[in-house]
Amino acid sequence: MNLITVSGPPSCGKTSVILKAIEAFQQKGLHVGVVKFDCLYTDDDLLYQKAGIPVKSGLSGSLCPDHYFVSNIEEVVQWGRSQGLDLLITESAGLCNRCSPYLRQIHSICVIDNLSGINTPKKIGPMLKSADMVVITKGDIVSQAEREVFSSKVQMANPKAIILHVNGLTGQGAYELSTLLYREEENIETVQGMELRYPMPSALCSYCLGEKRVGEEFQLGNVRKINLEEQTACANKN
Repeated sequence: MNLITVSGPPSCGKTSVILKAIEAFQQKGLHVGVVKFDCLYTDDDLLYQKAGIPVKSGLSGSLCPDHYFVSNIEEVVQWGRSQGLDLLITESAGLCNRCSPYLRQIHSICVIDNLSGINTPKKIGPMLKSADMVVITKGDIVSQAEREVFSSKVQMANPKAIILHVNGLTGQGAYELSTLLYREEENIETVQGMELRYPMPSALCSYCLGEKRVGEEFQLGNVRKINLEEQTACANKN
């Protein structure tokens, strides 16, 4: 079984891209399944069910969806193998820009859309910078010049990644994407012992444990404070 991780910011078009790519996989006779990770609510699993795709979903609730993903990925892999899948795709929640949802030996895709802002690739951390492939969506809404500039910004943020434009509505580019993802020789039996490409966001403070009161006396654990004095000094120099 092949395993692919797909991540990206909220509402960038991850599900649409995956559905179009699966159509191309099915034309090749491959049995594909999806596991959707989300935070509070998802109905994307209904879209996969409607397309006849084996699907499971998990909600992280109050937990970081990235940590939830890593805590459950082994069980997800075993589910995929029990279903006799040729390819299992895990779709993350719309993650924050610091998230790191990739494993070293697993093919990783970051989906990002042209409407997110010209400097957005600079603002996204390991989710974009450590991906094997970056899929850019919603290119039909912007001009050719804007597409090219945005692609160059993505390439600067991750020079090693393959960049591909996919239209989630028409499916343009989805076949090309499918040809780059599936590897016949690959067989993932377990992810036990594999490593993350980048450490998870670190946070263990009083607010993580349910504290609601604001103020320094209620802040314990891993707390980082903004240095306002240093910024004021720099501003005065300028």
